[in-house]
Amino acid sequence: MYLPKWHSAFTVLFEMKRDLSDQLFQAAKKTIPGGVNSPVRAFKNVDGEPFFVRRAKGCKIEDVDGNEMIDYVGTWGPAILGHAPECVIEAVHSAVKEGVSFGIPNPYEVDMAELIVDWVPSVEKVRMVNSGTEATMSAVRLARGFTCRDKVIKFEGCYHGHVDSLLVAAGSGALTHGEPDSAGVPSAFAAETIILPYNDLERVQQVFAEMGEQIAAVIIESYPANAGLIFPKDGYLQGLRDLTTEYGAVFIFDEVMTGFRVARGGVQELEGIVPDLTAMGKVIGGGLPVGAFGGKAEIMDYLAPDGPVYQAGTLSGNPLAMAAGLAQLREMDRQGGYKRLDIMGARLESGVRGLLKVKGLNYRFNRVGSMFCLFFTEEEIVNLDSVMTADTTAFRKFFTAMLDQRIYMAPSPYETGFISTAHGEEEIDITLAAMDEALKKI
Repeated sequence: MYLPKWHSAFTVLFEMKRDLSDQLFQAAKKTIPGGVNSPVRAFKNVDGEPFFVRRAKGCKIEDVDGNEMIDYVGTWGPAILGHAPECVIEAVHSAVKEGVSFGIPNPYEVDMAELIVDWVPSVEKVRMVNSGTEATMSAVRLARGFTCRDKVIKFEGCYHGHVDSLLVAAGSGALTHGEPDSAGVPSAFAAETIILPYNDLERVQQVFAEMGEQIAAVIIESYPANAGLIFPKDGYLQGLRDLTTEYGAVFIFDEVMTGFRVARGGVQELEGIVPDLTAMGKVIGGGLPVGAFGGKAEIMDYLAPDGPVYQAGTLSGNPLAMAAGLAQLREMDRQGGYKRLDIMGARLESGVRGLLKVKGLNYRFNRVGSMFCLFFTEEEIVNLDSVMTADTTAFRKFFTAMLDQRIYMAPSPYETGFISTAHGEEEIDITLAAMDEALKKI
């Protein structure tokens, strides 16, 4: 436990300057719905308004008013090396000199595909897209085309992007804004989606026994990371793998958050589970828009132009995104980045648990590698119901106190935090000292 080193090292709260951010937000609201281009950025769940960032480097961001903060959002996951790593900047500079987009195959696409196939245990072929939403949407369409079935099982709290048929009992921003089922989604779409609680294998077994021949796919965030961070019970993922194999359904891992983040091969490497299809994104773009889905060759070959399942994208395999992602992944491999991330994650976890013990708080803290979440509840975190027992008032006070001390956490109790290789012992210890103060405010 690192508590003695920093226990009284960081006790002053600072007033955030906000003039330019406030002006920008007022201007943005006139031309952008809600003033933001993704709902969770609006800060509504913390009773605040967003700040605007002008630059980011390493583990820190600086807003337009000159406030510098240690960042644990990491552009929601992709910044695994920190912001603006030199290898990525150099790769983008080199690539952009040759053109920003071609709309025709480029060599970077082949290099990225070979790397993904090499690193991810289940992937034999892969197709690049432009976002995690595209990846999950395409994987579900492919599963339906491959099986000639319609129904899909998903799990409460698992967010798979804003795909119509999957935006039901979702996590992430849908939870934050109290509308798990979005307006504008036809009931006929949702009717083909079967919603089940996470970590309840018996319920899945019952559904397969009743309608197994109608189920095209089971899609799951293997470690749900859009409702905090939830871990599967022993045998749960293997049980799903066995059921889908038995009934001929496609098993889809959504590793948009966890892929290349918790390990080179994602959760499937850690758990030893081989899904049929995997959706990927975030880290493989080095901070640029990207997504991918891949899996067994016999399934992937159902995609056009070889097969009957249509999927396309003008900017898919964009050379800048491919160059940035390749540079980031290769640098992670070169420097042994996953080991460093786990060391820094363990340092943060030890400190947080020490703080909670000293303060007599039984809040839950989950971590895997560089991903973490502090739940303001004493309930064991096993599914969405347990996540929703968290004290949102306590979270808001904690978030505000951390921001006052220049530590930026996600502005929602339902999001995962991220550590990068740019976070060092000093930043972790400053963060723990700030937490010490913030927990006094709740």
